[in-house]
Amino acid sequence: MTKPVSRTVRIRPQQFHETIGMEDWRVVGEGACAYFRTGSFAAGAQFVQAISEIPVVGDEHPDVDVRREGVIVRLITVTGDYYGLTEQHVELARHISGVARTLGLSADPSAVQTVQVTIDAIEGPGVMAFWRALLGYQDRANSGEDLIDPRRRGAPFYFQQMDAPRPERNRVHVDVWVPHDQAAARIAAALEAGGRLVNDADAPSNWVLADPEGNEACVGVAGPPVPATERT
Repeated sequence: MTKPVSRTVRIRPQQFHETIGMEDWRVVGEGACAYFRTGSFAAGAQFVQAISEIPVVGDEHPDVDVRREGVIVRLITVTGDYYGLTEQHVELARHISGVARTLGLSADPSAVQTVQVTIDAIEGPGVMAFWRALLGYQDRANSGEDLIDPRRRGAPFYFQQMDAPRPERNRVHVDVWVPHDQAAARIAAALEAGGRLVNDADAPSNWVLADPEGNEACVGVAGPPVPATERT
């Protein structure tokens, strides 16, 4: 008997990636995303219309970004107490990929990424209050250190608690979340372009890089699949 899909059970990025049929999708910093090449705005609009007709969408409407070249689809649950993925997203992702294939559209997982701005703060609540008001952002669910755009358009802001000033390093940096299978290439490209590796202690989930003048940035991945030999 087939196990019914729960629409509320929360899942981790690794669970999403390990599910059959998720080849078009990559979990990055802000949910599960897929990029489908369309070649025209009209074809993209047709694709979005077809997505809207999927009966399993329910209350989990995907975020869709339509451009002439392609369409980005993002799956994420945003509630007062949760910001992440559920089993319903697995079902919805599978249907969206099926619609894309029916329309002759191909996915390019390497084109997916999300960007986050990180601010080091000693007085976190006061610093967050300023940026919350300035940006018109709101707190991420159950988090006292993240702000998100309520319209889910702008990059989220993360406030990293510091115990003491760190004047020798920049206090604002960019986190670039890329697909787990694109991190090595992205890091290599940044190093080739004049950057340097500052810290890889948290690899393979996070690397700290710096540009030629020492301004730092992080490359992060969400839930890379664990090789079968390492699973318990």
